[in-house]
Amino acid sequence: MKAVHLLGVGAGVSLELLDELAAGLARVLRVSCHVRSQPLDAGFAFDPARNQYYSTAILQQLIPLAGEDDIRLLGVAAVDLFVPVLTFVFGEAQLHGRCALVSLHRLREEFYGLPPRPELLRERLLKEALHELGHTFGLRHCQDWSCAMASTHAIERLDLKNAAFCPRCRSVILAP
Repeated sequence: MKAVHLLGVGAGVSLELLDELAAGLARVLRVSCHVRSQPLDAGFAFDPARNQYYSTAILQQLIPLAGEDDIRLLGVAAVDLFVPVLTFVFGEAQLHGRCALVSLHRLREEFYGLPPRPELLRERLLKEALHELGHTFGLRHCQDWSCAMASTHAIERLDLKNAAFCPRCRSVILAP
């Protein structure tokens, strides 16, 4: 992988937050990370019955935007995401693909009725971004609960894991 590109999806994702995420991803993945300034409109993926956005539909729209083969594209949305079989998802990715998507919506303390904690939001976003990008390398959920690839279906589990990969998962990502 030569680089990771970050793209805002819909409104509510600041370029400042994307820049901070790009810096964090560059530190962990040791690759160049760039923020694309033109966001993707996610209105097409809105499901009024659920009042959420269908993440798979958004992911499909990211694929033609990915560009070169050795670039990963990470979409970052502020909206609540779902897949039909789950109540919500923090993100979704193409397994062995080049595109991934994460949402800020349930990563924010405000969603849980608590005061904003910007530093915690940035930490959660980095963990979830690493997790979804890990799937693009073919990684599945890891049994090591502290690994970024551990499965998380609740914010409490996300807070327990590290913004880093266990040695086994890291070896897959850093493989030539």
